[in-house]
Amino acid sequence: MDNATQRTAIVTGASRGIGRAIALRLAADGLAVTVNYAGSAAKAEETVAAIEANGGQAIAVQGDVADPPDVERLFQATLEAFGRIDVVVNSAGIMHMATIGSDNLETFDKTIATNLRGTYLVLAQAAQHLGEGGRIVALSSSVLAKSFPAYGPYIASKAGVEGLVHVLANEMRGRRITVNAVAPGPVATELFFNGKTEQQVEQIAALSPLERLGQPEEIASAVAFLAGPDGAWVNSQVIRVNGGFA
Repeated sequence: MDNATQRTAIVTGASRGIGRAIALRLAADGLAVTVNYAGSAAKAEETVAAIEANGGQAIAVQGDVADPPDVERLFQATLEAFGRIDVVVNSAGIMHMATIGSDNLETFDKTIATNLRGTYLVLAQAAQHLGEGGRIVALSSSVLAKSFPAYGPYIASKAGVEGLVHVLANEMRGRRITVNAVAPGPVATELFFNGKTEQQVEQIAALSPLERLGQPEEIASAVAFLAGPDGAWVNSQVIRVNGGFA
C-alpha cells in the first residue's frame, strides 16, 4: 500500500505500556504509525522494530507533549514520512501521587503540564492537520469516579482532558472528524505498578467485578474501534474501559 492511500496514526507515549499496545494494534490494523516518546529512545525503537517485524510501517519521533515546538515537529515528521495523518492518539501521561497541599504544587504543575497542557497541544495540532474522516482519541482515566486520596493532580488533569474532548468535538463540526476519550481502569503497566505494594495491587484489582487488572491490549482494542470503520458514529464520548471498576 502506498503513502497516498495508507492511513497513518500518531501515538504519543508509545514507547511502553498502553501507548505501545495502541501503536502495535493500529499497525496490525494496517496503519503506518509514528511512535512518539519522551525519553526512552531504545524502548521506542523496540516498538518500531516490532511493528516492522510484522510487516508494518513505523517511525520513532522524540518529543515532549508539553513543549509546543516538539509537538509541531512530531506532526511535521509524520507528514514528511507518510504524507498524511488520519488518526491521533494522545496516550502520553504521568501519574505522581500527591495530596492537595501547597507543598505539593510542583507535582501538580508537572502533572498538569504533561497530562493537560500536553493533551491541549496534541489536540490543537490534530485539529490543524487532520482531514475529513480523521479520528482523535485522548486517554483519560476511570479513577475520576473514585476520588482516591493523593490522586488530586492526576484526576484534575484527566477531568480537564475530558472537557477538551467534548469541546473539540464541537469545534470539528463540518469536518467529519470524531473526537473521543478512552478512560482505562487499572491496567497492568509499569506506570500502574510503580510505587505500589503487592497487597495494594491486589486490593485495586479486586475493586472490579471481574476481579483483575486490565491488559494494555484491551485498552488498545477500544482505541482501535474508535479509530476504525466501526467507530464512525461515535463522537464526543468517554469510553470507560475498566471491567466495571467505576
